[in-house]
Amino acid sequence: MKITLYALFLSVVLFGCGSSEKNYKAKPFAANEDFNVFPKSKKNVLTIVRTDSGASAAVDRFAIHYKDTTITIEDAPNAAAKKFVLASFINTQKTAALVQVANDAGKMAPFYIISVKDGAVEVVSLNKPSKGAEDKKYTIGLEELTRSNILINNDFFITTINSRVYPVKRQNPDERIQGKFFMYSSDKTTLAFLTTNSLYQVNTATGETFNLPLPAALTNEPETLVGNIQRDYTWVVNANGTSFLKKNADDDRIVDIKEFKH
Repeated sequence: MKITLYALFLSVVLFGCGSSEKNYKAKPFAANEDFNVFPKSKKNVLTIVRTDSGASAAVDRFAIHYKDTTITIEDAPNAAAKKFVLASFINTQKTAALVQVANDAGKMAPFYIISVKDGAVEVVSLNKPSKGAEDKKYTIGLEELTRSNILINNDFFITTINSRVYPVKRQNPDERIQGKFFMYSSDKTTLAFLTTNSLYQVNTATGETFNLPLPAALTNEPETLVGNIQRDYTWVVNANGTSFLKKNADDDRIVDIKEFKH
């Protein structure tokens, strides 16, 4: 009987040793990052594992595994993290996952992309320092604009169709855009943010920007703002082929409402 119990205990210990943890240092995002990577082997993919859920947890928590290893992110001065409140793949190959750390910061908790390239794990930070006066108001975490277009804290635009991540050029380099996403162009490359007195527009593909001042009479009537913009403003393509929203020269022009849907 003792031998049987010892064998059972040993098998449990050995099974527990089958998994491990490994720390990865997060690196800054680079504009040429490519996350649309195809694995050379079916084993070279990531796995999202639910770790805490149900009645014992306020919200689900997730871990990211590569093979039998749990990934831990190191990004000083933040505490090392291996549990995430959000985890989702940004490509169908499952070689890149967007995660948000589970901590007391809530929506302001840091975001990362964990990816596998040539069999090696990399962690890229999607966090930029900001000194904006209204940061708490506009740091809202993940904003799903469509099923395949994601905005992260007004700083990064992600298209899951091709796994591209675009930095969103700030109006002021020292602060994230102090406005709320309002609409985008028909090709979904120019994003317009409603600030206190303007529509700040930035093209994610080219980095071009255009700030469109809005009269107080317009911004002070939020219930009619969208309708008035649809009536009096039009997406205009510039010499580079980039669309920006501008005031109509002809107020009688008929605008197709499809131009404004998202």
